[in-house]
Amino acid sequence: MTSSPPQRRPGRPAQGAPWQQNGDLTDLDPIARQMLARAGIHSLEELRTLGSVQAYVLTQAANAHVGLPLLWALESTLTGQPSRQVERQHRTRLLRTLAGCA
Repeated sequence: MTSSPPQRRPGRPAQGAPWQQNGDLTDLDPIARQMLARAGIHSLEELRTLGSVQAYVLTQAANAHVGLPLLWALESTLTGQPSRQVERQHRTRLLRTLAGCA
């Protein structure tokens, strides 16, 4: 019996997809990309260099309304995991790291 490849959400590229190689942030919704741009983050390379938590902190400082779903989305973009999975599996670590930035 052969196993089928894991299912992923429609519209979410797999790890190593071309958008990651091109260095853009098209996996994020337009509002998230706009908020990141206000924080001076314009590419996937810049996001990788900062990491999800530092990028979130900078984005919070540059925008009025930034919620934790953005943190999950940033980590999702970096790891290739769905945001809900990131929230379930990495929430505590991300929040502890965020608390350490204060």
